[in-house]
Amino acid sequence: MSDWEKINERIDANKDEMIRTLQELIAIPSVVSEPVNDMPFGENVHEAFSYMLKKAEEEDFATFNADNYGGHIEFGGQIFDEEGDVVDVSNECMGIVGHLDVVPEGSDWDHEPYGGEIADGKIYGRGTADDKGPVVAAFYAMKALKEAGVNPAKKVRLILGLDEETNWDGMDYYLTKAPQPDFGFTPDSEFPAIHGELGILIFSIAKKLKTPKDKGLELRTLKGGQAPNMVPDNARAVLFDKDPQVYEMVKAAVTAFREEKKEEIPAFADGRASVHCKGVGKSLEITVKGISAHGSTPEDGVNAISIMMELLGRLDFVSDDVTDFIDFYNKRIGYELDGKSLGADFEDKVSGGSVLNAGKIDLDKKAVSLATNIRYPVTFTSDEIYEAIMPALDEYDLGLVKGKEEAPIFIPADDPFIVTLMDIYREHTGDKDSKPVVSGGGTYARMFRNCIAFGGRFPDEPDTMHQKNECLDLDSFVTMTKIYADAIYRLTQPGPDEEEAAEEE
Repeated sequence: MSDWEKINERIDANKDEMIRTLQELIAIPSVVSEPVNDMPFGENVHEAFSYMLKKAEEEDFATFNADNYGGHIEFGGQIFDEEGDVVDVSNECMGIVGHLDVVPEGSDWDHEPYGGEIADGKIYGRGTADDKGPVVAAFYAMKALKEAGVNPAKKVRLILGLDEETNWDGMDYYLTKAPQPDFGFTPDSEFPAIHGELGILIFSIAKKLKTPKDKGLELRTLKGGQAPNMVPDNARAVLFDKDPQVYEMVKAAVTAFREEKKEEIPAFADGRASVHCKGVGKSLEITVKGISAHGSTPEDGVNAISIMMELLGRLDFVSDDVTDFIDFYNKRIGYELDGKSLGADFEDKVSGGSVLNAGKIDLDKKAVSLATNIRYPVTFTSDEIYEAIMPALDEYDLGLVKGKEEAPIFIPADDPFIVTLMDIYREHTGDKDSKPVVSGGGTYARMFRNCIAFGGRFPDEPDTMHQKNECLDLDSFVTMTKIYADAIYRLTQPGPDEEEAAEEE
């Protein structure tokens, strides 16, 4: 039996165990939270991290913990003498870089967000696709090689990130404690192979609000969204006016707006999106339900903030500052997904155009802040993007608070590394048509040399990352594991120089 037949056999034999492991990992709601003692990303993230390290140690893998900021699982690379004793370890290392933290679960799931339920051949739960499912697949790919008696000529290291969905501080710290792999991939995107990623900017557009001198309709609070890299599926505004007739006018405006949207937006017509208005004490509450999606693919969602801002733009508020900010949003952002009216619609032949997502808003009596996410083509720089959007902000006297920044990455499609990954993908799927793509997603590949995103979503599957009912097809789970096992096997074969040296010995 060949090495690959043994590896393939072990993956099939381990399928039920793989599923149980993923279910147990999903059950841990590993959303980053405030530090607790020596747990920098909160108790739940730490629990998920400890779970994977323990699982690896039970399988006799070597593990490394960088002070609970991240770590890795490792095997392979041993150099044996003629008697089969280990005499050295390879200096070369292949990295597989995933993460165990997840975005908040959101609302309106049909399955328990942390239940790991199986239905219709899929496993449901936050993290199944992003990124616990692919991490478990990579782990069982390594386990299959180990059980098949295959010793990679290079070290194989599954690196576990713990705050990928937030600030990446954990990976920064990890890399001060562990050396960079020589090459590798992150299973945190889609197949066939992501040979480039758009640059990412996260920033807030902010303004302090003056207290109006006159009396009239007030926007007391406005909140919406959960994170800049998620299409917001909720928004809530609280309005106040002493005149009850004004409330009746607002309610009528909301009713008319709702009927209008049923004609314009399919999700309103079928009930997946909605807008409601009701009295709460002496105030009036407006709520909008949208559809969440990943910030890199806002076209897959319905932005609740944009809907709310269009509606609020039809009301007459007493505060000029509030009115101006609503006007700015509707004229410069609105429903656009390319940042054109904001001045950020850049494009190149290699990677396409810019992507904009207004992900989170927070307004009270004193200030307003809009967390925004722009993904820009690989041939541009962050300075060019910021310079382009400043005139629109200056026009409305708005401030810019810079946040997370990730430079674009790009490896040519004809690079041997990309060619090998594409060959592996094609052989396991029969998909001869798909080509390497440049993605709007932001992965840990940006932090490592010679690293790209490779899987785990297949091209014909819906993208449920960051959305309600996030799920992973069980057959795809197995295929993904076999692809990763094959990638480890081929990419860690000894090079010509190593083979020649072995023959001389």
